[in-house]
Amino acid sequence: MKRLKGLTFLLVLSLALALAGCGGGSKQEGDKSGGGSGEPPKEVIIGYTGPLSGPGAQYGQDCLNGVDCAINDINEAGGITVNGQKYVFKLEKLDDMADPTQAVNNARRFRDQYKAPAVFNPVFNTIAPMMEINQEPGNEFIIMAYTSTPKVDEMNNELTVSIPPPFTAYVRGFSDVAWEQGWRKAAMVITLGAYGDEWREAFKEYWEHELGGQVTADQPANYYTETDFSSQLTAAIATKPDVMVVGGPSSPTGLVIEQARTLGYKGGFILIDQAKMDYIVDEVFKGSTSMMENVIGVAAVKDIPTQMASIFNNKYTEKYKVHNTWEAVLNYCAMHALARAMEEAGTVEDVRAIRAAFPKVFPLTGDKYPAEYYGIKDTGRMLVSGSVQIIKEGKYETPISYIYWTKTEDEFNQLKQKITASNPHKWMPLENYTK
Repeated sequence: MKRLKGLTFLLVLSLALALAGCGGGSKQEGDKSGGGSGEPPKEVIIGYTGPLSGPGAQYGQDCLNGVDCAINDINEAGGITVNGQKYVFKLEKLDDMADPTQAVNNARRFRDQYKAPAVFNPVFNTIAPMMEINQEPGNEFIIMAYTSTPKVDEMNNELTVSIPPPFTAYVRGFSDVAWEQGWRKAAMVITLGAYGDEWREAFKEYWEHELGGQVTADQPANYYTETDFSSQLTAAIATKPDVMVVGGPSSPTGLVIEQARTLGYKGGFILIDQAKMDYIVDEVFKGSTSMMENVIGVAAVKDIPTQMASIFNNKYTEKYKVHNTWEAVLNYCAMHALARAMEEAGTVEDVRAIRAAFPKVFPLTGDKYPAEYYGIKDTGRMLVSGSVQIIKEGKYETPISYIYWTKTEDEFNQLKQKITASNPHKWMPLENYTK
């Protein structure tokens, strides 16, 4: 009887340990050692610096959770094996409050104190100054950049990997959907900073010069420090736009929408890609879509039509007790890609070899990961489709995913044969990404 109880305890313990992780990942591919040398695993530190306090805190935390979730899964699957040695990962985090100087100091600390081969960061205003130091001889580290700004791709940094789609894919996708609604006049109330500046410029260029619409107002606001947007919104609404382009982190973006509706605005919204409409519906408006009619934005995470997406979503929300987001999903996938690149490179220390190995780790398919990645550009941009959705009559319509990097329609059709996601995909070539 004692032996039976002991076996039962061990079975229960094993099951609990198996279910304790975030879920969604599998044992890292590329483990060619047959189990390693028998030595205890060594530890690799991964750094994260981002806004973990202030108005952008939830955005920063969502990105952090995705990395943390992947590391838990990788470690619980046995870590990675490089040259017969087992390695596990440890995540170290520091709050930079979206301050460039603090972000650079944090990155140096990760490299100097922990010898971290990679540092994750989710804000272009802090990524850009980090890109000025990450290639210093003897102090190199890979920047895992969660930013959609195309300027990252133009900076020719050999040790930067960009995680989400470029926002220019969303500018075109969102604008085309808005144009189909019959909207012709647009006002902008977009977040301040380099990322927001780029978004405004790109939207105006496409809306006015490609589609033939009119931008009636440009009223930028600091979504990281402000909570009252009434002055900017009043000025924008006075121009009688059909649609307003708004956004920064999701929580303050929800405030902007609420304040605009309170001021009597009844038109549509385009949310820049940093703001997620499903997060705003669920967390800011407590599940109500009453203020979100005719809102166009990045597709809701719950509508990702991959095999692993719902499994990841359930385990993620259970573990972190927060709304799942694309920030979590894509950073999760990126951490897996980083770990696989280390195995392919045969090193956890030589950051240039690790970066060079990234093309070998793709595709990341939807039967193993919650989002699908199909490759990486020479500039460091990981290739994932941009998915667009609109809320009509209180309901999310079927998302459309845009493939922006294939050079020809034949190449696009060949890629479609590899896509496991079931929603419609459209070819939308972007000049800077089809070279």
